[in-house]
Amino acid sequence: MALEVNTYLYIPVLLALYLLTKHVLHKLQHLPPTPFPILPLIGHLHLLKRPLHRSLARLSDRHGPILFLRFGSRRVLHVASPLAAEECLSKNDIVFANRPRLLSGKYFGYNYTSLPWAPYGDHWLNLRRISALEILSSTRLDSLSHIRLDEIRTLTRRLFLAAGENPDQQVLDLRSEFFSFVFNVTTRMVGGKRYYGLDIGKSEEAKRFRDVVDDTNRVNAQSNITDMVPILRWFFAGKLENKYAAVQKRRDDFMQAWIDEFREADDSVTLEGEKTLLQVLLSLQDADPEYYTDKEIKSLSQALLHAGISTSVETMEWAMSLLLNNPEVLNKAQNEIDRLVGTNRLVEEADLSNLPYLQSIMKETLRMHPPAPLLLPHESSKDCMVGGYHVPRGTMLLVNVWALQNDSSTWDCPEEFKPERFEDKENKNINKAKEGLTMMPFGSGRRRCPGENLALRIMGLTLASMIQCFDWKRVSEELVDMTESNGFTAPKAHPLMAKYKTRSIVVGNLSQI
Repeated sequence: MALEVNTYLYIPVLLALYLLTKHVLHKLQHLPPTPFPILPLIGHLHLLKRPLHRSLARLSDRHGPILFLRFGSRRVLHVASPLAAEECLSKNDIVFANRPRLLSGKYFGYNYTSLPWAPYGDHWLNLRRISALEILSSTRLDSLSHIRLDEIRTLTRRLFLAAGENPDQQVLDLRSEFFSFVFNVTTRMVGGKRYYGLDIGKSEEAKRFRDVVDDTNRVNAQSNITDMVPILRWFFAGKLENKYAAVQKRRDDFMQAWIDEFREADDSVTLEGEKTLLQVLLSLQDADPEYYTDKEIKSLSQALLHAGISTSVETMEWAMSLLLNNPEVLNKAQNEIDRLVGTNRLVEEADLSNLPYLQSIMKETLRMHPPAPLLLPHESSKDCMVGGYHVPRGTMLLVNVWALQNDSSTWDCPEEFKPERFEDKENKNINKAKEGLTMMPFGSGRRRCPGENLALRIMGLTLASMIQCFDWKRVSEELVDMTESNGFTAPKAHPLMAKYKTRSIVVGNLSQI
């Protein structure tokens, strides 16, 4: 009995000694502030709730904008201020240009060799150069603009016909419509194929591709905790890694079939400006087969197919949700398009730069709901200093873009949807900060998202077309629910449903498509 009592006494004493030792060592190493306590095995995971970016922002509100955390055994630096973000992604840009070794990078990143997951070095620099010059350059995107225009015309024409059949009670699932549109745009740009539409709804190949995308998202959502707490891999990782391997094999087989199909086809008559991105990469392979292997081509293609679709869809859904909750902004955007584009034709991609209020709407949406609220994680390649604190080598960096773009010390009334704040860049009451990275929805520095230009073109053309062609209303008097879902990209918790009808001034234009 005495032994049992003594054992119960030892446990809290040992735990107290452990916590005290951790606290003293933390101070001696001059690490950034850390919340107390750091528990064995799980570290600070007990303090986190979902959505993660908001939970971390609340911790920063209490403990400061630079935090040193433990996610299980993994060291994490969380920054939530413009100055701290600039110090990490400008002054220490090369130091933080690596990626942590997560399961997603191991399997979906071809063992950490793909563009999103490769460590900083010659290989990554070459991949970045290829994407910037050959795949995502303005010239290349211009050459593929006909695909984006064709798909948006197909979408608006279909909505126009559906509205004509039932003009008073047409309710639309905008998330589903946006997903089909962006999916078709991306697959056509990469491989010249559509996978959504009335004529291909039962295509076996289309179903296989959509299933692969769904399974990719599903397995990614399951990996977070085992990435942070290695001991759990003893129980779960074997099974989880088998799932990763199975999904990746299907992804790889699908892309290989695409490549083989292009090889067998006679593309000798394809003009340079009409080549799909796969054809461009295969042309590079002809010139340098030792470097541009099938694996590299599949890696680059998959990065395009799986990285930009969901983020673009979610941003457009947030934008339309904000517009429905703020009809005066929607009306102002509609008037701008009518005035500057006119009523004799439909809006085109070339018009976007001449629509400043639409651009402000996009910026304000990206401010309030950045595509990746914590960015893709970085990792330090050597010891460095941030905010006067020591950051050890191998520390994972999370830049809380959502927190710094929604901070009341930087932005005036950040919780309000005010596109006008971007119309006057000198207005000090709107953007109070003069230093640091106050706005970076696509990241900053060497690891900045290479697909930013493409994403802005797709989002701009889609929103402009939806605003020009249709009048929109909420399905009820209640405001659209703006609750965020869990996940890396923080999409809306519920799909956006909206009422719409065709505007009379565009009926003639839509009838001619």
